[in-house]
Amino acid sequence: MLKVSEAAEAIVEDAGKGSNFLVYSHIDADGIAATSVMGAALARAEAPFRLRTVRQIDRNVVAEASAEKPDALIFVEIGSGYLDLIGSEASSRRVLVIDHHPPSGTVGPNMIHVNPHEYGFDGARDIGGAGVVYLVAKAMDQANVDLSALATVGALGDMQDKGDKRSLVSLNRSIVEDGVKAGCLETSTDLVFYGRETKPICKAIAHATNPFLPGLSGREDQCVALLASINLPLKEGDRWRTISDLSSEEKQKLLTRVIEHFSSKGYGGDLALKLIGTVYTLTHEKSWTPTRDAREFAFLLNACGRTGNQSLGISVGMGDRGQAMDEVQKVLVDYRRTLAQYMDWLSSEPSRLKEYRAIYVVDGEDVVDEKMTGPLSSILSSNSFLNPDKAVLVLAKTKEGETKISLRGTEQLISRGVNLGLILQNLIKKYSGVGGGHDIAAGAQIPFEVKDEFIRDVDEAILGKEEL
Repeated sequence: MLKVSEAAEAIVEDAGKGSNFLVYSHIDADGIAATSVMGAALARAEAPFRLRTVRQIDRNVVAEASAEKPDALIFVEIGSGYLDLIGSEASSRRVLVIDHHPPSGTVGPNMIHVNPHEYGFDGARDIGGAGVVYLVAKAMDQANVDLSALATVGALGDMQDKGDKRSLVSLNRSIVEDGVKAGCLETSTDLVFYGRETKPICKAIAHATNPFLPGLSGREDQCVALLASINLPLKEGDRWRTISDLSSEEKQKLLTRVIEHFSSKGYGGDLALKLIGTVYTLTHEKSWTPTRDAREFAFLLNACGRTGNQSLGISVGMGDRGQAMDEVQKVLVDYRRTLAQYMDWLSSEPSRLKEYRAIYVVDGEDVVDEKMTGPLSSILSSNSFLNPDKAVLVLAKTKEGETKISLRGTEQLISRGVNLGLILQNLIKKYSGVGGGHDIAAGAQIPFEVKDEFIRDVDEAILGKEEL
């Protein structure tokens, strides 16, 4: 990608002049990882910089950026869908947009746009936002190759492990190879339970959400009973054992028992087999810590972003393993508790999950935090109880009184030609909203009073596409 070199040269040139950089990114795991990669690269270039995270780009964000009067303005993991709006700032300063979302608008003069879609790559599967930023950082200085580990975390946070055995593919795979060669990453095929490095085995199983495990996810008592049925030792001395502590024989015994559990409830063994996948280990991180396993690291960053602790996530992303890490542990507890409460809220009243012809809808207007619609829709879209031919739409009321929407699909749905990002991008024009995204994951913000009509239009648009 030629724009990678152009962007890298521009940043190095401006850093050499002592230019002041202002960086904006999104609040999700990939956005925080992208911010951390850019922050590390700028720090190593001895450039003065400030970092900001936002839920979305709008006129207020651009006005705020302009008011701070940076010499150079950089948008990472966000911005490609708002090129015309961002371009208004390019007349007075250098502006770079380094993103992986489908582009919309025109790249203005004095503006550099780095995006994989312009080179035939899919930003939802081939490379994450942090990965694109990493390519720029690597072009700035080959010593930044160690940032490949954080780029891998970002891709996993964006759920781009769509390859065989939940592996990263295409440009993401090349980034992983950089990390392996640099000695900061290792890959293996193993059980991919969340908390495989840090959580007692029963908690790791109970916290599983991708995939959601019927009868086990959120049910620690049932997980303890399952482990007891195969006489699996849960402790070594005074320390609780983790998934990473298990021998190959113990892992096979556990997987066999999980398959039996699902068979007894009428599910096929293919659900349990989704728990076997490619594990990405950050070798420079200490064992039994939440930054050792790349998926757990991604969960950590997402927890920070979704609970309003983005700066904490960036601190950890940029290497703080002291006070910031201590505070993150509390954030993780609160985040997991919140997700569990939302799932309990849904399961206690099944009618809260409304089924349309092409979508499932959860109206969390006064219950779900607007920053949590994305995580909740992702969990639900991987739920084996739901029809994989339908998308999941979760909405919540924003502090400004508008409606925040997150829409998620499955690979099965997208394979039929449905593009959720394009559907929302087209509909927001009708409803004076903002939004867009990838084919499999998208979001929007619309006026509160039109939400019911908007939902019907989304349902019609997806259904119409499938009927073509």
